[in-house]
Amino acid sequence: MLELRPICENCATDLPPEATDAMICSFECTFCATCVAGVLAGVCPNCAGGFVPRPVRPARDWRGGNSLPAFPAARDRRHRPVDVVAHRELVARVREIPPNER
Repeated sequence: MLELRPICENCATDLPPEATDAMICSFECTFCATCVAGVLAGVCPNCAGGFVPRPVRPARDWRGGNSLPAFPAARDRRHRPVDVVAHRELVARVREIPPNER
């Protein structure tokens, strides 16, 4: 079950469960689309993986109890601003390698 983390790890922008600009890597590191496209250059600073849009969990129980009220979003705010210099070095090493081959 996805945690649906509440903020961008880099800039601390709120990313509520219904946010359509939340991006995650395979480890669920969570960033806003602005940071992913800009500062991060599409590379997760924690694992060097790629990003995909985070799904939105239905707010209403349409079927079988699978909804936000039954499975609430995480509340733990993981604000870990990216070390821009170190991240540039990481991006330089992996940017030519597609995420599925890293």
